Amino acid sequence: CVPPAALISLSFGGAVGLMFLMLGCALPQYNQYWPLFVLFFYILSPIPYCIARRLVDDTDATSNACKELAIFLTTGIVVSAFGLPIVFARAALIYWGACALVLTGNTVIFATILGFFLVFGSNDDFSWQQW
Repeated sequence: CVPPAALISLSFGGAVGLMFLMLGCALPQYNQYWPLFVLFFYILSPIPYCIARRLVDDTDATSNACKELAIFLTTGIVVSAFGLPIVFARAALIYWGACALVLTGNTVIFATILGFFLVFGSNDDFSWQQW
């Protein structure tokens, strides 16, 4: 059973991370919505690892290529999410202050996604993996 404090912490983390992202977009001095493209990275980041967990049998303790590839792809997605606002700021599409807010939001959101996998990652009878 998942403790309610974990669910509240995860939802609070997601809300705070999205707040930083929206502040980087919607504050009057920034007023550019290009950073919202990082939402695609938020959606894509857990997909490789979820697919690998479905395909891989975790009975052996050794590492396998499928799981390593999923971790590699997830790392690439996360690095891209941090790189995109920096590229936007260097190209003068957004201000550096907006870039800092988006990078802060990225840190909070990806920590929340990691926390989700740590809280719900157990292989019990009733878990998110069955869906």
